[in-house]
Amino acid sequence: MIDCQKQQLTVHKHGVSFEEAKTVFENVLAVIFDDEAHSVGQKREIIIGHSRNNRLLLISFSERSNTIRIISARLATPREREDYEQNAF
Repeated sequence: MIDCQKQQLTVHKHGVSFEEAKTVFENVLAVIFDDEAHSVGQKREIIIGHSRNNRLLLISFSERSNTIRIISARLATPREREDYEQNAF
């Protein structure tokens, strides 16, 4: 499910389309963990991994009725990249 207004904001603010963000879920080396700090009212999770464009992205999402709803998507920070590289391999 794609919210067009949210997608436009994400592209403008972070330079990442939801179409590219969706490809991270296909990456076998992507890591998913709970986003407890932002899970008020709904369970949120975060996935970090490489997109088909080979960019390391951090995506906040929720899942309802077997549908993934992307909340935000952005490039990983240098610290997030370092953590991912140290723990993913």
